[in-house]
Amino acid sequence: MIQDFIQYAKKKFDVDPKLIGLYCIVYFLWGMAMDKFGTTVEIARFTYWWQVITCYIVYMVPISLLLRKLPFHAQYAYGLITMGFLEFGGYALRSSYAYPNNLLDQLFSPQNFALGMAMFFALYYPLGNWGVGKIYKLIFGKEAD
Repeated sequence: MIQDFIQYAKKKFDVDPKLIGLYCIVYFLWGMAMDKFGTTVEIARFTYWWQVITCYIVYMVPISLLLRKLPFHAQYAYGLITMGFLEFGGYALRSSYAYPNNLLDQLFSPQNFALGMAMFFALYYPLGNWGVGKIYKLIFGKEAD
């Protein structure tokens, strides 16, 4: 079973380096924008700006590559698991800060905050894979393999 996953991962990571670079650029910009938005409307923020690199590039880009070309619902389901770990860990370790009585707390309760964040951010995988694929095709004139 582990051997099968290793073979699967090798195949998924064997892509054009320009595609990986594009993922890194898109996800970095997306992460910075979301951190700025979360800070501006006082929902949540990273404790340090460089966490955008660790979360969006080091964590999310490889997962996006693994999930790429799976159906939307499968990407979202796996995204729920991976984002659940990320959100839980970020707030448990206090490397992410949730503003007290923020809009999501008011709508869903503080007890559901991390779950709501995981449910929202799980959409990043199918949307990110779709968007990066479209940008890649626009720039390089071919589908990403």
